[in-house]
Amino acid sequence: MYSPLTMILVVTAYMALLFALAQWVERRIQNKQFNANKPWLYALSLAVFHTSWTFYGSVGFASRSGPQYLGIYIGALLSILLGWFTVRRMIQAKETFHITSIADFIASRYNRSPTIAALVTLIALLGLVPYIALQLTAIVSSIQIITLQQHGAATWGVHGLLITGLIIGFVIIIGMRRLDPTERHQGMISALVAECIVKLAAALTVGIFITWFMFDGIGDISQQLRDQGFDHLLSFSAGEDSGARWLTLIGLGFVGLQLLPRQFHVAVVENGDKRHFTTALWLFPLYMVLISLFVIPIAGAGLLSGLPAAEADYFVLLLPQQAGADLITLIAFIGGFSAATGMILITTLTLATMLTNHLLLPLIEYSSTLTPLKHSLLQIRWLSAALIVLAGYGFALEFSDRYILVAIGLLSFTAILQFAPAAFIGLFWQGGNRVGALVGLGLGFLAWGWTLALPTFIDHGWFSPTLLELGPWGIEALRPHALLGLEGLPPFVHTSIWSMVLNIGGYMLGSWLYHPDKQERNQTSEFLNAIELNQQSSRARPLGLDAYIELSAKLNEAEILLASYLNEQPAREALDTIVEDLQVYEKRQITIIELIEFHRMLEHKLAGSIGSASAHQAIENGISYSKRESSDLKALYSHIVCDLHVEENRQNRSGDSQPNMNLLEELQNKLNRLQTTAREQEEKIGKMEQRLEASYDESFSYRLEAQRLKQENIELRLQLNPLYSDDN
Repeated sequence: MYSPLTMILVVTAYMALLFALAQWVERRIQNKQFNANKPWLYALSLAVFHTSWTFYGSVGFASRSGPQYLGIYIGALLSILLGWFTVRRMIQAKETFHITSIADFIASRYNRSPTIAALVTLIALLGLVPYIALQLTAIVSSIQIITLQQHGAATWGVHGLLITGLIIGFVIIIGMRRLDPTERHQGMISALVAECIVKLAAALTVGIFITWFMFDGIGDISQQLRDQGFDHLLSFSAGEDSGARWLTLIGLGFVGLQLLPRQFHVAVVENGDKRHFTTALWLFPLYMVLISLFVIPIAGAGLLSGLPAAEADYFVLLLPQQAGADLITLIAFIGGFSAATGMILITTLTLATMLTNHLLLPLIEYSSTLTPLKHSLLQIRWLSAALIVLAGYGFALEFSDRYILVAIGLLSFTAILQFAPAAFIGLFWQGGNRVGALVGLGLGFLAWGWTLALPTFIDHGWFSPTLLELGPWGIEALRPHALLGLEGLPPFVHTSIWSMVLNIGGYMLGSWLYHPDKQERNQTSEFLNAIELNQQSSRARPLGLDAYIELSAKLNEAEILLASYLNEQPAREALDTIVEDLQVYEKRQITIIELIEFHRMLEHKLAGSIGSASAHQAIENGISYSKRESSDLKALYSHIVCDLHVEENRQNRSGDSQPNMNLLEELQNKLNRLQTTAREQEEKIGKMEQRLEASYDESFSYRLEAQRLKQENIELRLQLNPLYSDDN
């Protein structure tokens, strides 16, 4: 038996070791003594998917429903395999658009809509605060079990508050020391990988101990389960509606692996090379098989040992404790603690980023009195992280005695399910637009709140139970657990069905009925072109600054064009002048912006010989662009148009009265006037050069004549000099 003080010291020492590891890794990276950009580190970081829900809750789930707990993991397995087509596109989008979170990703797909980003953030907060509460519940309850303390709100509150404070500090000092959330936290990821290894080692150690030291192996446990009537643990069709349960769990696991904010962060934001995903294709499934290998044996061993079924979530701790194996019990606790803190660390980091960027920052920018807070965004993010973890603590304190780990986990998974249509369909269908995404997310979120979140609060006594029995205003068709007469299903299955029907229906209907403007269509094309898997990643460089265009090919193309109108030597000299003025002479590759300027100067050179209109037509006919070059040109145009619209809207809001001319038309007229002036100046310069050249030729002739006369004068003097001497 361990004392509460001992357990607090163990927790503190363990977190200090993780922090030391993170610091050591970052210091060695700075000194170029260590490369943390390893594919196996990336693959293992994805194992943050396995939380205390896996370490503790899966055993509880299996004790009631048998192998159905595998549904989540089968879905995750399918997700990692199909992630070859989806996750790699997300990584490409992250590199191009500097994406920081799942909210940022979905908003970027739909015209960078701040409304969509805010809605996704709100759904994530409401859906994942209970999941953070689940982790805190697992930690505090396991401390109470390992110290043989009585479960109760008083002791839970004290221990929970202390653990919550330690975790808040841990999250801030490891994951939130810098403001830029897209900067890779290699020290934090290294600590996370260490936790993933620890929880796997703990799960295997406990599983082996229970299976082969407390019993005579898996065969012995299986035989005893059949003999004592616990066959449901071995049946894949245990319980009613098992088919619907299986399909729903598989769907939740599929979506969760990619769209849970913590999974999106480690898989996309922290990705250093999208080729690392190839390693994850085999290493993550192997990890998943190993960590879930002993779930059924532990669940069966707990029931066979006479432990209460209500305590099945903690059989991992109770069985070694019952056997008097204190060391194994401590190992189990550390494994569960690692599983919980890893999830809290990454989830809090991502939620704090989303809360700050998409809810608090727009509020700060809207209110002039809050403007000074812009200079304290990092501190605001720290405060956001603290509030998120404290909200989880409050939820856990309120609901810890009533809801088991699996129920809380499914509440969160079904909330994140609402991101699936906007995220997955939007990756491939160009017809999806901002209104469709808003309608789909909104309807799905309302369905989740009405059919699953509200019944949770009703069961807790916050609302009248008549809502569940009779529906609002006596309308039975609106009963939360039997919406439109669909009843008899498990709550999470019922919610998943209705939320997806409304979400997908709203997304498709809104996208079909709403016709986006040109700006949104351009942004959609830019986004979908940027995530094509056959393109090279731009490594998050600003659009237009990536040098990928071969200069030699463009020079050859330009020389052929010039040679069609000019002689070979003037054409080559003109091209040399352009390259020298553009300062790209020594470059092998140029950017799209440099290419634009190159073609502009080329057109000007041609205009001096064949006229402006003909030169423009010659450029259009004689110059070609690759698919990527065309895409980048459209994207640059889209950015310019977007900025002009923003400026126009700002002037309209401020009441600035300008001439009754559209801002774009005014800009175009200004550009035309400038181009006309430039051409006139070029013509004047040309005439002056001709005059100077004529003057130079005339002056040169005068100098030659003067030189000839001077030479003749000298020769005459030499001829006259002897005569002059003889006369003397």
